[in-house]
Amino acid sequence: MSGAVLALGAGACALSGMAAAFALLSAATRADRAKKREASYGRISTVKGSRTAAQRSRHFALRYAETLTRRLYADSTVALSPSVRSGKAAASRAGAWFEQRSKIAGCSKEISVDAYCETKIRLALVMALAGALVGMPLSNELGLLLGVAGFLLGLSTPKRAVRSACRERTATAQRYLSEMLEVVSLGLRSGLTFDRSFELYGSHFDNGFARACARAHRSWSIGIVTREDALRELASAYECEQLSRIVDSIVRSLRFGSALTELLEEAAAQSRANYRTALEERVAKAPVKMMLPTGTLILPAMLLLVLGPILLELAGGFR
Repeated sequence: MSGAVLALGAGACALSGMAAAFALLSAATRADRAKKREASYGRISTVKGSRTAAQRSRHFALRYAETLTRRLYADSTVALSPSVRSGKAAASRAGAWFEQRSKIAGCSKEISVDAYCETKIRLALVMALAGALVGMPLSNELGLLLGVAGFLLGLSTPKRAVRSACRERTATAQRYLSEMLEVVSLGLRSGLTFDRSFELYGSHFDNGFARACARAHRSWSIGIVTREDALRELASAYECEQLSRIVDSIVRSLRFGSALTELLEEAAAQSRANYRTALEERVAKAPVKMMLPTGTLILPAMLLLVLGPILLELAGGFR
């Protein structure tokens, strides 16, 4: 009887593991197909002012750091970080790293260096306390271990959030770069100037890269910076080598008066091909990533299903 129950339980575990793995694989396949379609045909969003997917999925650590920036500026909270209290947050290693990466992450104006350092300390203390409270009822050693683990996790959470934001912005630039180049080249072929064509993309498309292009256009149209500096500032805000090369080519073409339409069309085709290749690489890596859930969910259940009755018979034979 116990062998049958064990076999049924193992079978249920195997089926549930297989179902979970199949669901994960199906979701990943659908997402990759959707990204391939967008890479091939593009997508235009006509709803202005709506929140983007990057804004909806922004890490809680960055949202808290943004709130903490306003509170520190208004002196409505007490700083716990020693570097913030001494006014040397920008000189610290964490502060210097954040100043270097905040522009690429797109949060240099919303989050201050003091708020970033303060967020690290506060999250570390909160997670250390949570880990200690979870482990203390079981044993003091476990509470200490979980407390130390929570402290280290809290210290690294803001840094991982900034890195995630950098990756998201880089992916956004790679995704919509070809779209921007095609719109600008189409405007040039229609007889518009480069400035007007660039403005059309920023005003008629709703994504993070289009908004960055619109801000760059406003900055040089009102005379804050020159057009060359604004374009180079736009390229430096993203970790995208192709964008930097295209901006350099655009600046040279505008300076010397060479043909720009053919250059942008070739660059758009190359950008779309690169983005499609990157998506195909992600699809090819999906089976490798599926080995982890397969090994942890399906393999143990299958071993239990196959070897369980044999082990029970062996255990009964030794009695």
